[in-house]
Amino acid sequence: QVQLVESGGGLVQAGGSLRLSCAASGPTFSTYYMGWFRQAPGKEREFLAAISWSGGSTYYADSVKGRFTISKDNAKSTVFLQMNSLKPEDAAVYYCAAKFGPSRLSVTTQYVYWGQGTQVTVSS
Repeated sequence: QVQLVESGGGLVQAGGSLRLSCAASGPTFSTYYMGWFRQAPGKEREFLAAISWSGGSTYYADSVKGRFTISKDNAKSTVFLQMNSLKPEDAAVYYCAAKFGPSRLSVTTQYVYWGQGTQVTVSS
């Protein structure tokens, strides 16, 4: 049983930082790509960043490039999203997910496994 569990969300002041974690367990993820998404109330789920299981390649949405960094700790099967210079418009529920292969990394429906999400609130 594949399980993804996010943590690290909370309330932060605009301009501050948070680091989200996604712990993965279950069958091997050797061919997987891991992604981070967010969804604000009334809006579609938005792709943020993706990383290969090996950690050797990353891909970012233009909206977060330069502020957010995705990384992976292979020994602990954990994916991180470091978020800096947070803005009120970054407030959302943040999700981690996994898909097969490197194609269409920004497409929500390509991801097979999802975590439950962690809330990020940014105050102005």
